[in-house]
Amino acid sequence: MTDTPVLAAPVTRRSFVKWSAAAGGAVAVAGGAAHYGLLPISEAGATPRAASDGSRQVWSACMVNCGSRCPLLLTVQDGRVTRVDADPTGDDAVGTQQIRACVRGRAVRQRIYATDRLRYPMRRVGPRGSGEFERISWEEAFQEVAERLTATLDTYGNEAVYLNYGTGVLGATVACSWPPASTGVARLMNLMGGYLNHYSDYSTAQITSAYPFHYGGWTDGNSFDDLVNTKLFVMFGNNPHETRMSGGGDLFTSQTARREAGIRTIVIDPRYTDTAVTMGDEWVPIRPNTDAALVAGLAHVMIDEDLHDQEFLDRYCVGFDEDHLPAEAAPGSSYRAYVLGEGPDGVAKTPQWAAGVTGIPADTIVRLAREIALTKPCCINQGWGPQRHHNGENSARAVFTLAAMIGQIGIPGGGTGGREGFTSMATAAFPTLENPVETSVSNFNWTDAIYRWTEMTATSDGIRGADRLTAPIRFIWQYAGNALVNQHGDINRTGEILAEPDDLHIVVIESHMTVSARYADILLPDAMTAEQVDLGQQQRAGNLGYLIFADRAIDPPWECRPVYEILTGIAAELGVEDDFTEGKSQEDWVREIVAETRELSPGVPAFDEFRRQGIYKETNPDGPLIPLRDFREDPEANPLDTPSGKIEIYSQQLQEIAETWTLPDGDRITALPEYVESREGPEDPLREVYPLQMIGHHYKSRTHSSYGNVPWLQEAHPQQMWMHPTDADARGIGNGDTTEVFNDRGRIRIRVRVTPRIAPGVVSVPQGAWFDPDADGVDVGGSTNTLTSLHPSPLAKGNAQHTNLVQVERV
Repeated sequence: MTDTPVLAAPVTRRSFVKWSAAAGGAVAVAGGAAHYGLLPISEAGATPRAASDGSRQVWSACMVNCGSRCPLLLTVQDGRVTRVDADPTGDDAVGTQQIRACVRGRAVRQRIYATDRLRYPMRRVGPRGSGEFERISWEEAFQEVAERLTATLDTYGNEAVYLNYGTGVLGATVACSWPPASTGVARLMNLMGGYLNHYSDYSTAQITSAYPFHYGGWTDGNSFDDLVNTKLFVMFGNNPHETRMSGGGDLFTSQTARREAGIRTIVIDPRYTDTAVTMGDEWVPIRPNTDAALVAGLAHVMIDEDLHDQEFLDRYCVGFDEDHLPAEAAPGSSYRAYVLGEGPDGVAKTPQWAAGVTGIPADTIVRLAREIALTKPCCINQGWGPQRHHNGENSARAVFTLAAMIGQIGIPGGGTGGREGFTSMATAAFPTLENPVETSVSNFNWTDAIYRWTEMTATSDGIRGADRLTAPIRFIWQYAGNALVNQHGDINRTGEILAEPDDLHIVVIESHMTVSARYADILLPDAMTAEQVDLGQQQRAGNLGYLIFADRAIDPPWECRPVYEILTGIAAELGVEDDFTEGKSQEDWVREIVAETRELSPGVPAFDEFRRQGIYKETNPDGPLIPLRDFREDPEANPLDTPSGKIEIYSQQLQEIAETWTLPDGDRITALPEYVESREGPEDPLREVYPLQMIGHHYKSRTHSSYGNVPWLQEAHPQQMWMHPTDADARGIGNGDTTEVFNDRGRIRIRVRVTPRIAPGVVSVPQGAWFDPDADGVDVGGSTNTLTSLHPSPLAKGNAQHTNLVQVERV
């Protein structure tokens, strides 16, 4: 492949954008417990009040699945939310910072009062997916759901009932929508004998499956507040300044650390992302799904020039060289042999070879390898975009391996090659009981269990907890999620699958008429966070942990009800209401959860004080999170949960899986983190018909598909496909033109943003836009999943939604 043209040379900040560094406050270094969440709200400047105009302020939260949870102060007048303010507490230092809501959370009022807000219980009357419903009473809805569920259980058993993926209120406690085992729906189904579960998630399926074989389990990278200790920060496909926009979260901590420590940052990504703009010193554009090839090329330079940390690899790792392979491994199975061409394929992974695959010039690969190996400390970090590919498991493991080769794991300023970690507080949960059904399917190939369930086994389709399925999916609960259709792959085929079985029943509990809601048989209108009492649980703010009291600011409009009340009504029809509620209201449960949380985290205020205070913050007394620090200090006393107790660059477990699983043609599982050519990758002959690689990216106007119906955000951040000028010129396309993007799976109509901020040969469609087909079946909403595939990745059986080939035409 050495004759393949390379992409444009990497772009430094100086040559690409004009940059002016901003001054900022000092980074707080945690030392000892620092409980500062108990300040009276008046001292923080935000007492919830009743004003002379009759308005009052109520604490609430934005709890969508962005990785942060942001407190909101809602002003309410005459029963309506009239103003949204952000967290007024804290300051501008890491560890004591304000949690500033982003543009999405500040637009929550538009979401509460959206014109497509669901108002009444409804029953489908037209074809599934048509959005044709009739209004019914709550009593009819409860009775019909109970009858349909009972009929499914009587005919097929509990394995036929599936709780689909939904993260619309991921940060909630009683109203939690994911994981399934934490939801109120799970509690109800566990009282009825259980349900078919799913494992993993759409965000991290491939890296989640890679972690156990490499590290023995999920292993974060160092938290961003630790960046003050590093000298070089290398990010593979991580874009926290767009995906984690909360002002108190990853965006704030990373920007503050970079500003204070002056670290050099290299961003390796097909797009010149917002993170590359605001934080990067150098952008290295790469062809999608080729990260493992880049790592192999970097490794070749390090081995050839003796730049790798052999002492670290010898003591802490298995499989880097022939002397440290498991006894069962065949000769030539080490990573060193693979890189040098001494393994089975006989191909040396030189910088020239890597350049042909990745599009990165060979001299750039050499320079990067030397800089990464020689700069200490160096933090290797990866986002979740590179793993969301057909061979994303190997991409993830390759980046882990690079971190090991430079010996920067388990130390301040280093990193594991995983995504940044964060402090989380110990909190109690809503009790959902135990699921008697042990069988689970991948979060992505659940649609197969509707129509080809008899073929699905542990070794062909990743069934867990059993050798095979014993029943088809015939009843689907979809609560607070759009993954039934819009966020799943190949929307057109998914719609066909959902329309096929006459005895399939779909119950959707949702606040808006989403794409997935259109496919419901029974559609139940959910209350939103501002309309119920709950506890918001935090994620991703460096060394700051926090909890939010989300109070009931307004009454649910029309006939909307909180999910707990909806499930209580269904439970009554099923004869299990007393067991489901235990005689408690939702507020009763929240009181109990707060009391139990106080036993785990004693600084949390009591319920009534917490309700008034609204937010509780707590600094991690141990400072930045540094995973595997104990392992680094003494690997014998602190072994990993791998067969060897060490980091396994070569995995004998994966080798055995590769030899025993049944895989489709073109799919491969490898013991090493090899680069594997994939379907619809850069080498696929299909590129003669569909020459462009299409990826997706998270977008400011939405969290996945949440907020996708808000006019303010649609106006501020319109749906636009990114395309390189070279590719646009070849097709007669100008900036702002309307284009159609298509392949064998579908066609979308979308405006184009022609920009050098994306690699040639690549287009990117912001994910999460709502599917909206016209009379000809062209999706004028511009959903990326109109074009993505249902073919799962080999090991995780995960969603390879960035691995697609398309063509683009000007309309």
